Amino acid sequence: MIKIRRATERDFPDILKIQREAFSEYLNVYEASAWMTETLEGIRQDATDKAILVAESEGTVVGSVRFWNVAGVCVIRLLSVSPAHQGHGIAKALMTEIERLATGAHKFYVCTMLRTPRNIGLFLSLGYRPESLLPNHYHQLDLICFAKYRPFDSHSALI
Repeated sequence: MIKIRRATERDFPDILKIQREAFSEYLNVYEASAWMTETLEGIRQDATDKAILVAESEGTVVGSVRFWNVAGVCVIRLLSVSPAHQGHGIAKALMTEIERLATGAHKFYVCTMLRTPRNIGLFLSLGYRPESLLPNHYHQLDLICFAKYRPFDSHSALI
């Protein structure tokens, strides 16, 4: 059974290990070094202004994701699942929990590398729609960005 919870500092080494494992499959496709070389200090800095969730299976951290809200937009980044646990719904569970927690967001925004059909399929299956292409973005990555809008609730709308 998968448990999703907020990360604590004791989770940071596991998060970095999973991130390196998950992104290592793209080393021959992209220069994914930014995600491969992040340090504990880097994740500590991220934790000061971003929420970090982890997924646990049998007490072991097997996935993580970071997110934050800016003017009603929930920005999602560094969704990572241990290769040994991919394909079991962990990424979907993490994304679903973000959508549940980010109550102030009207839009959810996430980017992935363009040549990653599995990632693209994941976001499409969750109702995200392509919004933009960012060719030759930082670290020479070609990114595709997706958006999902929270359904309009006329009862809470300002009139």
